[in-house]
Amino acid sequence: MAATISEDVISIAHRPGLVWGYDLSGPEPRPIHDADLLAVDEAPAGLKWLHFNLSDQRTLRWLAANLPGRMLALMVSVDDDQTFLIDDGMIGLVLHDVEHDFLGGELRTRALRVVAGPSMIVTARRHPVRSADVIKHRFEGGAHVAGPVQAVELVLDCLLEVFLDTTVGLESKVQDIEDELLKDGSTPDARQFITHRALVVRLRRAFVGLRTMLRRLEDRHETYAAAAAKAIAKLAPLDTDLLAIQSQLRLLRDELDLQAAQQTNKNIYVLSILTALLMPATLVTGIFGMNTSGLLWTAGRHGSVLATALAVGTSVVAYLILRITGFIRR
Repeated sequence: MAATISEDVISIAHRPGLVWGYDLSGPEPRPIHDADLLAVDEAPAGLKWLHFNLSDQRTLRWLAANLPGRMLALMVSVDDDQTFLIDDGMIGLVLHDVEHDFLGGELRTRALRVVAGPSMIVTARRHPVRSADVIKHRFEGGAHVAGPVQAVELVLDCLLEVFLDTTVGLESKVQDIEDELLKDGSTPDARQFITHRALVVRLRRAFVGLRTMLRRLEDRHETYAAAAAKAIAKLAPLDTDLLAIQSQLRLLRDELDLQAAQQTNKNIYVLSILTALLMPATLVTGIFGMNTSGLLWTAGRHGSVLATALAVGTSVVAYLILRITGFIRR
């Protein structure tokens, strides 16, 4: 029993930390598991798509043994700027993707790294990203990839699908905020604006970086020009939608600030009215509160009543003056 447990631990320690993988050599994609990569020292015959977790040290060991130097450097680099590298029939990409936050927190952009060659396609990330799930679902649905060009097309198409879903979801949330803002007596949480605006900024930066990289790829490498041009065409309306959302957020923020300013002015107006009405009465009570000789009505039996009537009367006179002058609105 102990020997079996020891063998299992050793086997797990030598596995490359594969998240998912597919054998694309047949008519239908066939799932690959960690144990399948231990059977041979070299890449198996036929095209394989392997998706790894770069936070797993076992992955780094496997990549070092199976990727050429420049592609390995691109894959394990801490630099997350969007870029591409073509070397010895292989292409490497660093793309910004939307993080897959399972706790439903604030969305962020994370790097997805891709290395595609004639016999093996490797994708990897340090944080869970959404496009990897979309790619996996495509394979589960029978998607077929014949080589690096088709792999790049699939990655870009899935990435743009994620961007589209994120943009649509963000637009829906902004519309919900607008509906809430238009309701009487309802004020949206200002933190929502900050969160959504931060996401818009991150997505726009990802769009700009992706578009710049794709244009360079289209201009310099004819093999991938069509895939890059297709992705650029799909990216343009997404960028337009994102700019519209950004403008709408600004308008909603201005409207929220306007409502807050109106509420503040209303509060100041009410306080000003109360101050104006109570100031004469306060003056009267202040005078009668002076313990000085010869004070009016101090000797009479109804002095307190008369002083109170005087205080109330001065407030009434102040109210009438404010109404006549138009300071108090109906």
